[in-house]
Amino acid sequence: WLSCRLYCEEAKDPKRRSCQTVLAQALDVVVRSFAPILPHLAEEVFQHIPYKKDSEGVFRTGWINASSAWKKPGIEEAIEGACAVRDSFLGSISGKNALEYEVIIVIEPGLLFELMEALQAEETSTVSQLNEIMMASQTTLLSELPKETPADANITKGTFLINLEGGGICEQSSYKVIARPTAKAKCPRCRKYTSESSSTPCPRCLNVLAGKGST
Repeated sequence: WLSCRLYCEEAKDPKRRSCQTVLAQALDVVVRSFAPILPHLAEEVFQHIPYKKDSEGVFRTGWINASSAWKKPGIEEAIEGACAVRDSFLGSISGKNALEYEVIIVIEPGLLFELMEALQAEETSTVSQLNEIMMASQTTLLSELPKETPADANITKGTFLINLEGGGICEQSSYKVIARPTAKAKCPRCRKYTSESSSTPCPRCLNVLAGKGST
């Protein structure tokens, strides 16, 4: 999902900039980690990082110093839960292109549902963090099964164990994943199936091209 943020969002969009920040932090940690055993390679990488303003080198700028701001309670569990749901989704479509599907995630009210809401505040989205993780064209998050389920939909059940605060909070949650082929056309810009026509960009891309950012 990184490629979608980097290449499809507007240059200054917070989603794109946050992705660049994470990649920059990851590169810094990796380079400093292997510097003691591959010093010349580490120094060469460090000197060619375009956003580095100092020229002291990797060995004179200290060891790894990760900010505590990266550690946010619940985020790790939310991502792990979303990845578990994604595995169920991908398994249900047997190696087919996930972008050709819309996914409905059904979770009873509880901790897992709240964690998924942190990744997608709206009920249905094509641009949320949850949808990016699912790698689908559209993701819908519900607390109960929809009244009508299409005949061509695949329904998969799964469970996920949430473990927060070092085991102080544990909850086994069940979920259902409904995958159905999307009726939308492939956007010629972002390649998601979110467009009304294969010759016209989707609403998100039209906004970006118009300089309005994503919605």
